[in-house]
Amino acid sequence: MNVSSLSEAAALRRGMLSRIARRERGMTTLGLMILVAFMGLFAFGTIRLTPIYLNYLKVAGVLNGVYDEFDSQNPTIADIRKSVSRRFDVESVSDITARDIEVKQQDGGFLVAAKYDHTTPFISNVYFTVRFDKSVLVRR
Repeated sequence: MNVSSLSEAAALRRGMLSRIARRERGMTTLGLMILVAFMGLFAFGTIRLTPIYLNYLKVAGVLNGVYDEFDSQNPTIADIRKSVSRRFDVESVSDITARDIEVKQQDGGFLVAAKYDHTTPFISNVYFTVRFDKSVLVRR
């Protein structure tokens, strides 16, 4: 083999590789549809879970407000329950009621705890269940 035929073969090989690379670059329509469907499922899940987490933020805000109001003020359990109930009404908290809030004596104060689960449908018979657990210790 001479040098010119080797260089022609190399050029031919480079041309074929170039055409293959051009054909294989980018995403196929099927790949794009799969990616969009996958991202759509995550977006739909986010849409379904957002109200649940926003409600939890309200509950956490109520408990933090009770802590700010009564910490080191020598409250009673009735005072704390009344405040929680009033704050739940103002904040329009759903999924949990003021009666579901646990208030018990602990460590020279009161432990105010909101522990609850919320289940929401996702697709068909698939559901999301989210468990929330927020507590504050109100000192006397």
